Amino acid sequence: MYALLIILFTFFYTFVQINPEKAAENLQKSGAYIHGVRPGKGTEEFMSKLLRRLATVGSIFLGVISILPIVAKDVFGLSEAVAFGGTSLLIIISTGIEGIKQLEGYLLKRKYVGFLDTTE
Repeated sequence: MYALLIILFTFFYTFVQINPEKAAENLQKSGAYIHGVRPGKGTEEFMSKLLRRLATVGSIFLGVISILPIVAKDVFGLSEAVAFGGTSLLIIISTGIEGIKQLEGYLLKRKYVGFLDTTE
Protein backbone atom coordinates (compact mmCIF):
# COMPACT_ATOMS: atom_id res chain seq x y z
CA MET A 1 0.00 0.00 0.00
CA TYR A 2 2.89 2.32 0.90
CA ALA A 3 4.60 1.89 -2.48
CA LEU A 4 1.28 2.18 -4.33
CA LEU A 5 0.59 5.56 -2.74
CA ILE A 6 4.07 6.80 -3.68
CA ILE A 7 3.54 5.63 -7.27
CA LEU A 8 0.15 7.36 -7.52
CA PHE A 9 1.32 10.63 -5.96
CA THR A 10 4.42 10.71 -8.17
CA PHE A 11 2.29 10.21 -11.26
CA PHE A 12 -0.13 12.93 -10.13
CA TYR A 13 2.67 15.35 -9.22
CA THR A 14 4.27 14.98 -12.66
CA PHE A 15 1.15 16.21 -14.43
CA VAL A 16 0.60 18.99 -11.89
CA GLN A 17 4.10 20.32 -12.50
CA ILE A 18 4.14 19.95 -16.28
CA ASN A 19 0.97 20.71 -18.19
CA PRO A 20 1.43 19.35 -21.75
CA GLU A 21 -1.28 21.64 -23.14
CA LYS A 22 0.35 24.80 -21.77
CA ALA A 23 3.84 23.64 -22.72
CA ALA A 24 2.74 22.98 -26.31
CA GLU A 25 1.03 26.37 -26.43
CA ASN A 26 4.15 28.13 -25.11
CA LEU A 27 6.34 26.36 -27.65
CA GLN A 28 4.01 27.37 -30.46
CA LYS A 29 3.88 31.02 -29.29
CA SER A 30 7.67 31.24 -29.13
CA GLY A 31 8.05 29.71 -32.58
CA ALA A 32 9.83 26.63 -31.25
CA TYR A 33 8.93 23.08 -32.11
CA ILE A 34 9.95 19.49 -31.49
CA HIS A 35 11.64 17.97 -34.52
CA GLY A 36 9.32 15.56 -36.30
CA VAL A 37 6.22 16.64 -34.34
CA ARG A 38 3.56 19.01 -35.64
CA PRO A 39 3.09 22.18 -33.57
CA GLY A 40 -0.08 22.55 -31.50
CA LYS A 41 -2.17 19.45 -30.87
CA GLY A 42 0.54 17.09 -32.15
CA THR A 43 3.07 18.52 -29.69
CA GLU A 44 0.56 18.26 -26.86
CA GLU A 45 -0.13 14.59 -27.63
CA PHE A 46 3.59 13.84 -27.97
CA MET A 47 4.38 15.51 -24.64
CA SER A 48 1.49 13.76 -22.88
CA LYS A 49 2.66 10.37 -24.13
CA LEU A 50 6.27 11.12 -23.15
CA LEU A 51 5.24 12.33 -19.68
CA ARG A 52 3.11 9.22 -19.10
CA ARG A 53 6.04 6.95 -19.96
CA LEU A 54 8.53 8.92 -17.86
CA ALA A 55 6.12 9.19 -14.94
CA THR A 56 5.40 5.46 -15.07
CA VAL A 57 9.06 4.48 -15.00
CA GLY A 58 9.96 7.15 -12.43
CA SER A 59 7.08 6.37 -10.10
CA ILE A 60 7.81 2.63 -10.15
CA PHE A 61 11.47 3.38 -9.41
CA LEU A 62 10.50 5.62 -6.47
CA GLY A 63 8.10 2.97 -5.20
CA VAL A 64 10.82 0.31 -5.28
CA ILE A 65 13.34 2.63 -3.60
CA SER A 66 10.83 3.50 -0.89
CA ILE A 67 10.11 -0.13 0.07
CA LEU A 68 13.70 -1.33 -0.30
CA PRO A 69 14.65 -0.48 3.32
CA ILE A 70 11.55 -2.25 4.63
CA VAL A 71 12.32 -5.37 2.61
CA ALA A 72 15.99 -5.25 3.64
CA LYS A 73 14.94 -4.97 7.28
CA ASP A 74 12.75 -8.05 7.00
CA VAL A 75 15.24 -10.11 4.97
CA PHE A 76 18.30 -9.33 7.07
CA GLY A 77 16.49 -9.13 10.40
CA LEU A 78 17.50 -5.54 11.15
CA SER A 79 15.83 -3.68 13.99
CA GLU A 80 13.34 -0.90 13.41
CA ALA A 81 15.83 1.68 14.69
CA VAL A 82 18.47 0.70 12.12
CA ALA A 83 16.32 0.70 8.99
CA PHE A 84 15.62 4.07 7.41
CA GLY A 85 12.20 4.63 5.97
CA GLY A 86 12.13 4.78 2.19
CA THR A 87 10.92 8.35 2.10
CA SER A 88 13.66 9.37 4.52
CA LEU A 89 16.18 7.77 2.21
CA LEU A 90 14.77 9.69 -0.77
CA ILE A 91 14.91 12.97 1.15
CA ILE A 92 18.49 12.38 2.29
CA ILE A 93 19.67 11.50 -1.23
CA SER A 94 17.89 14.39 -2.95
CA THR A 95 19.19 16.86 -0.35
CA GLY A 96 22.71 15.54 -0.82
CA ILE A 97 22.47 15.84 -4.60
CA GLU A 98 21.22 19.44 -4.35
CA GLY A 99 24.05 20.28 -1.94
CA ILE A 100 26.60 18.86 -4.36
CA LYS A 101 25.08 20.87 -7.22
CA GLN A 102 25.29 24.08 -5.19
CA LEU A 103 28.89 23.36 -4.23
CA GLU A 104 29.82 22.68 -7.86
CA GLY A 105 28.17 25.95 -8.90
CA TYR A 106 30.05 27.85 -6.21
CA LEU A 107 33.37 26.30 -7.22
CA LEU A 108 32.69 27.05 -10.87
CA LYS A 109 31.88 30.65 -9.98
CA ARG A 110 35.14 30.98 -8.02
CA LYS A 111 37.05 29.63 -11.00
CA TYR A 112 35.80 32.48 -13.17
CA VAL A 113 35.96 35.25 -10.55
CA GLY A 114 39.14 36.67 -12.15
CA PHE A 115 37.42 36.86 -15.50
CA LEU A 116 34.32 38.55 -14.08
CA ASP A 117 36.18 40.91 -11.73
CA THR A 118 35.72 44.48 -13.00
CA THR A 119 37.73 46.28 -10.27
CA GLU A 120 40.86 46.49 -12.46
